[in-house]
Amino acid sequence: MSGRIEQLLRNNQAFVAEQLALDPGYFERLSEGQHPEFLWIGCSDSRVPPDRITGTQPGDMFVHRNIANLVVQTDMNLLSVLQYAVDVLQVQHVIVCGHYGCGGVKAAMGDADHGLIDNWLRTVKDTQDYFWPQLGVLEEAARFRRLVELNVIEQVNNLGKTHIIQDAWKAGRRPMIHGWVFDLASGFLRRHTGEINGNHAIHEVCKFHGAGAGAPA
Repeated sequence: MSGRIEQLLRNNQAFVAEQLALDPGYFERLSEGQHPEFLWIGCSDSRVPPDRITGTQPGDMFVHRNIANLVVQTDMNLLSVLQYAVDVLQVQHVIVCGHYGCGGVKAAMGDADHGLIDNWLRTVKDTQDYFWPQLGVLEEAARFRRLVELNVIEQVNNLGKTHIIQDAWKAGRRPMIHGWVFDLASGFLRRHTGEINGNHAIHEVCKFHGAGAGAPA
């Protein structure tokens, strides 16, 4: 095996030794099951590890990641994760988190051919087209940052429209939805929505940002 792969295994051994020294029963408890409070829907970018930037531990957060942190109604992977998190694990919060400098959002801004991924990024391109009156007046760097933010708002809106979230809310259950953006340059997470616990709250967030045409009232 290559040296880098060997290093990963050595790192794991060091992690186990350190964890057992701190808490001998740690792995035994971890093996008994998970009870996460949060579902994280984030970008696949390797610079945005959700546990590291939130200070959470294994078992605290159920995680789904894809390029540009999209919530697409035809994505069975995302919907399966969401249903399991909401209906089985009964998470209390769902966080949609984008990040400044997102390569997926950047790719969607241009006209270059990226192959198969262009089909996936169509959602971001549609968001850019919808918001062009707001985005077109900005310089490129500011437009890039704003599209990252608007993409998060649109995915929050998409999330709230899923039958999984709608059914949970109709039954009087959580989760609350949150829209965040991670700033790679500072390390800070920034909230772009409050706690969203129903259709009216989504509508108000979308109205504030000029987003979500057709959001439920």
